[in-house]
Amino acid sequence: MVSGVILALIAIAFVLIVIEDIIHVNKAKTTLFFGTLCWIISFIFPLHGQSSQIIQNELNHNILEIATLWLFLMAAMTFVAYLNSKGFIQNLVHRVMPSKITERNLMYLVGAFAFIFSSISDNITATLISLAVVMSLKLEAKKRIKYATLIIFAVNSGGVSLITGDVTTLMIFLADKVTIGNLLLLVAPAALSVFALAMMLSIGMKGVLTFEQVEHRRIEKTDITIAVIFFTTVISTLILSVLYKVPPLLTFLFGLSFMFLVAQFLMRKKDVNKKIIDYVREIEYDTLLFFVGVLLLVGAMKEVGVLAQFTHLYEVLSPEYANYIMGILSAAVDNVPLTAALLKADIVMDTRQWLTFTYATGVGGSMLIIGSAAGIIAMSKIKELTFISYLKMSFYLLVAYTIGYGSSYFVGQWFLN
Repeated sequence: MVSGVILALIAIAFVLIVIEDIIHVNKAKTTLFFGTLCWIISFIFPLHGQSSQIIQNELNHNILEIATLWLFLMAAMTFVAYLNSKGFIQNLVHRVMPSKITERNLMYLVGAFAFIFSSISDNITATLISLAVVMSLKLEAKKRIKYATLIIFAVNSGGVSLITGDVTTLMIFLADKVTIGNLLLLVAPAALSVFALAMMLSIGMKGVLTFEQVEHRRIEKTDITIAVIFFTTVISTLILSVLYKVPPLLTFLFGLSFMFLVAQFLMRKKDVNKKIIDYVREIEYDTLLFFVGVLLLVGAMKEVGVLAQFTHLYEVLSPEYANYIMGILSAAVDNVPLTAALLKADIVMDTRQWLTFTYATGVGGSMLIIGSAAGIIAMSKIKELTFISYLKMSFYLLVAYTIGYGSSYFVGQWFLN
């Protein structure tokens, strides 16, 4: 009975996200309300006869995941907020971009940038920077949605072959299901799927973008210094995570604190009205609260036992087909607990099949706007990008995902046979 009530509340929450534009109620408010309500109910009416201490432990684990992501987002978004407010990114775009570029070529360029950047950094940072580039251009709403769709897919695809690029990839690697050499085989399939999506989305885009020949603003030494600290933090996060298992959150918070101290010293002799730490206030807290609500809802789904039910799919389908479907399901359910449930179930698969599962859970979240961190960030940044407007791109996304999944299968057959 209690499980049914919680599932009904979760369903209502996701429906309200979908119809946000109709009811005009911010999705952060609805997800936070229903997410907390589900956990309160689970305490008042314990599931499966569990003690309050067990439920508290599960909530603590869920809160730890939320806090880690929340703090990481806060650090990354503060860097970007500062660089955006100073016009650093826009200025850089105008300096690097040619005076004219076709909309189609820009589509390929944006896709390649998002794919490569997410390979050397985390998905959140790659999404923020890629979106900042697109938002600096004067584009029609429909075209902006297309570019944002490509960025979400490319960012999720870029990190799938690296243990530092996607949490599920790291989980599968630590479980000794694949090696780093195996994972590198996913680079080509992932890149091919991004190229295919860019090609489909660029159909009918024949315009030429002319960049306004504005006078290049002088880039302040302080801004250059903070940009260097930012990218050094991104690279250090990757290196320290691989070599010494330092949590990415710790490295990013260190980078943020270092940025505060350096900027304080550099700005000391300048007549500035705004302190460097004030840029924390420019973060979109709606995005962060939305994350909290969504992850609370997913945690509640895990407690009800919904995630464990997905493993029964492998009893009726062969792993090749089940993995493909699991990838699509990960768009509606957080891929981290989904992967954890599958690993705990001890599903028997060979290396080739685990490789396709890695691709599926890493990229499958792109099918829905709420299926990945990149999608949620993009939805909060671009007002025209809603659940429905993104859903209109679902055919292209499904085709691109299928191309990438099929390619990962054949690459595994070819090299791991």
